[in-house]
Amino acid sequence: MAKNSESPKKEKTEGELAEKVLYINRCSKVVKGGRKFSFSALILVGDGKGRVGYGFAKANELTDAIRKGGEAARKNLIHCPLEGTTIPHEVIVNWDGASVLLKPAPAGTGVIAGSKVRAVLELAGVKDVMAKNLGASNPINQVKATFAAIAKLSTREEIKQKRGIGS
Repeated sequence: MAKNSESPKKEKTEGELAEKVLYINRCSKVVKGGRKFSFSALILVGDGKGRVGYGFAKANELTDAIRKGGEAARKNLIHCPLEGTTIPHEVIVNWDGASVLLKPAPAGTGVIAGSKVRAVLELAGVKDVMAKNLGASNPINQVKATFAAIAKLSTREEIKQKRGIGS
């Protein structure tokens, strides 16, 4: 028996990194004395200025799973290149069954995305973007696909440098 909790909620702010519990899964195992529960937690951390990370952890207690996930997320921070309040260019990424499309949007548009992708982009500090989840509804794969899409982004200066166009 598995119970899924899909409502993202903000947990706390430590220093400059905001932590958000994105997904909690409760698993049960029937043993001689009754049911034994274990938990897995998907945690996001971000500073709203281009740095974001995720962590996935399992434990017998929910608080331990959240704490371990937060520690893993702080070790897994990546930089999201921004061009003003949006992303530099369009990108589409496949990860297992999940496909994520990210498109830059004009200022004032806001974050148009599903709940998991929206949480990642908001914690990264992206204010204007259009995103679409084109595949699986598995939250872990959606988050991994979103992080792969962010990792594929590059700024105009990086592209010019790669092509040898200098100024």
